[in-house]
Amino acid sequence: MLTMMGRARELATDDRGDVPGWVLITMMTAALVVVIWGSASGLLGGLVQDALDAVSFK
Repeated sequence: MLTMMGRARELATDDRGDVPGWVLITMMTAALVVVIWGSASGLLGGLVQDALDAVSFK
């Protein structure tokens, strides 16, 4: 019984427990960026080009 309690305490203080969760969040975020970038790349490119064209260098 003592070893089970010791192991439970060790697991409760272990910082490595949620690595798969962080990997999943990172992969989902990357997928969202790819989807948004793919669908809005033309609009974003036009927006940046218009902003650069509006800047005058004197």
